[in-house]
Amino acid sequence: MAERRRVVITGLGMVSPLGNDVHTSWSRLLAGDSGAATITAFDHTDYNVHFACELKDFDPTNWIDRKAARRMDRFAQMIIAAARQAEEDSGVDISEAPDRYGASIATGIGGLHSYQECYHVLLTKGPDRVSPFSIPSIIPNMGAGWVSIELGTKGPLMSECTACAASNMAIGDALDMIRAGRVDVMFAGGTEAPITEVGIAGFDAMRALSRRNDDPEHASRPFDNERDGLVMGEAAAVLVLEELERAQARGAKIYGELVGYGMSSDAAHMTEPDPTGESPARAMTMALDDAGVEPSEIGYVNAHATSTPLGDTAETRVIKNAFGAHAKNGLAVSSTKGATGHCFGAAGAVEAVFTTMAIVDKKAPPTINYDEPDPECDLDYVPNTARDLPELNVAMSNSFGFGGHNASLVVRSFE
Repeated sequence: MAERRRVVITGLGMVSPLGNDVHTSWSRLLAGDSGAATITAFDHTDYNVHFACELKDFDPTNWIDRKAARRMDRFAQMIIAAARQAEEDSGVDISEAPDRYGASIATGIGGLHSYQECYHVLLTKGPDRVSPFSIPSIIPNMGAGWVSIELGTKGPLMSECTACAASNMAIGDALDMIRAGRVDVMFAGGTEAPITEVGIAGFDAMRALSRRNDDPEHASRPFDNERDGLVMGEAAAVLVLEELERAQARGAKIYGELVGYGMSSDAAHMTEPDPTGESPARAMTMALDDAGVEPSEIGYVNAHATSTPLGDTAETRVIKNAFGAHAKNGLAVSSTKGATGHCFGAAGAVEAVFTTMAIVDKKAPPTINYDEPDPECDLDYVPNTARDLPELNVAMSNSFGFGGHNASLVVRSFE
């Protein structure tokens, strides 16, 4: 059997509630800042929730032609911005062999802004006034489609739509494509722009959202005993994944090596996590096996934890199932959603970038707003302050989604 091709990370790009590039977002994350604030996208007066983690000062025309930008939904504009940044950061030249470059871009919802606008026009102005760009703006695969169009990739083009696990699956699928030799470079990540009237109202109707309108910055508090729901976020992030020998031959900067991917299904409930913790733990152990590392080698886990009472407790149980004694013996765990909110289909990509940067800088980002420990959440959550981890070489990132989707990634320092 031929030796499996190794895959490294050679470029990163991001727009997030903490900043419109990777450096700003990572720096503010380490500083313990929050991206939550009063909603500016629409008049929230009649809503139960008045805040979210929005992008600030995002201008799509910094990355996209103005005419083209008008034909896209916000989620597509955001992923192009992240992909352009990642392309520049990696230094790849797509034009040299476009069929050897691909894109795997996820979203959990797709063009929610365009869907809402289309329906409003239909009701108020009639069917003849609906824009011909409505459907291409709404459908979830157009995040991937626009990345390919704008960058010129002509290899595999994939779009995961598996709720909050979508980005991790998109990155894992890209890893497998390169390993299999079908492609040499993949732009892999995810995007989500859910902060709309229907987005806020729908998630609030599920009682999924925090209602701390008087204190938005402290509303997302993963693992804290006073957590009362998630905070909606919007973001996009892209990693350039590249076959190792190709990256070395062109003298590429290498952030780390993507070495493990595992996925599973709960087959339990539409929205609630597997109460036993067995299925998501299996995704984690599959990722460890795929990476060829022992649980004790993992120094940091970027948890999925969204600041919901049920979910954070369940993930604590999952981590214990997957790591055994190591879960409480030297394993740092944090949820960066305290700072970014929950970016749904983009969350895994954002957190994969943060996990990669944790490996590069040897630092575990903090779980902010962690003030009162929950007796059922009893791991080391890196509370409130970033932590130096000079021995950190291998880290894991988890994503779990509605419908029972589970996906875990393992990143290792490049050797």
